[in-house]
Amino acid sequence: MKIDTLGVQAFVAIAEGGSFRQAAQMLNVTQTAVTQRLRKLESFLGVVLVERTTRHCALTEIGERFLPQARRLLGELADALTEIRETGMSQRGDVSIACVPTVGVQYLPRVLRLFSQHRPHDRVRILDHASASVLAAVLRREAEFGISVAGDQHPELSSEPLTTDPYVLACRDDHPLAKRRRVKWTALTEHALIFAGEVSANRGLLDIALETNGISLRSFYEVQRSSTALGLVAEGLGAAVVPRLAVLKDVFPMVRVIELVEPAVSRTLVLVKRKSAHLSPAAKALYDMLLAQAQR
Repeated sequence: MKIDTLGVQAFVAIAEGGSFRQAAQMLNVTQTAVTQRLRKLESFLGVVLVERTTRHCALTEIGERFLPQARRLLGELADALTEIRETGMSQRGDVSIACVPTVGVQYLPRVLRLFSQHRPHDRVRILDHASASVLAAVLRREAEFGISVAGDQHPELSSEPLTTDPYVLACRDDHPLAKRRRVKWTALTEHALIFAGEVSANRGLLDIALETNGISLRSFYEVQRSSTALGLVAEGLGAAVVPRLAVLKDVFPMVRVIELVEPAVSRTLVLVKRKSAHLSPAAKALYDMLLAQAQR
């Protein structure tokens, strides 16, 4: 249904001005234009909204009931147009991004703190998903862009490298390996391990790297999120292989981080977006800031 905003605007101006002449002055148009707009609206609605004579005009009963709704309609339209205009002028905006959970622990918060200093009115919605779900969220336009683990590339997506994140061993300070600075992967075969589950992108990368080097490890616990693995470590249930970015120093002060060597295994985090995407001003500002931080 086509909304006659000019007719509604003329009707409200007549009601507030008390005459067609005042309404014409308020709208900066001729009285004839005001009359035509009102007639068109009344014809469309099939009712009379304003009773007019040569001396005065007044709202009909239906017009009185319609006036609050008409004012609300125009107010909501004005608010919507203002919001879109401000977004287009980059004054403020909303950004939806998707990322793997470990990115949201340290990496992304540091960039968002700088982003909020430059664009304090922008709101950011973060969808923390497994890597495959990050790609799906971007493809479904639930997120304007995402931060994922580098891997198989979807033909509709483009990617830009952000940073490399090495895998490390996290263990409690009373663990037999806690005093070492670095540990070979082969040394882990003797210990209870907490490892990424099958659906995690980390598991695929680790399996390939270890198989290439002839190393076979058996997990005692399997988890999907590194935060869960670190919770198990803190309770003394084993040592966990996790990305370095997943470990916050102050959250579990009893947890030690040890470098894993021979081989050194890391993952690459990438920015992904649809190739045909036109990012909103706020999203583009955050996207460009993430790239700039990566280049530094």
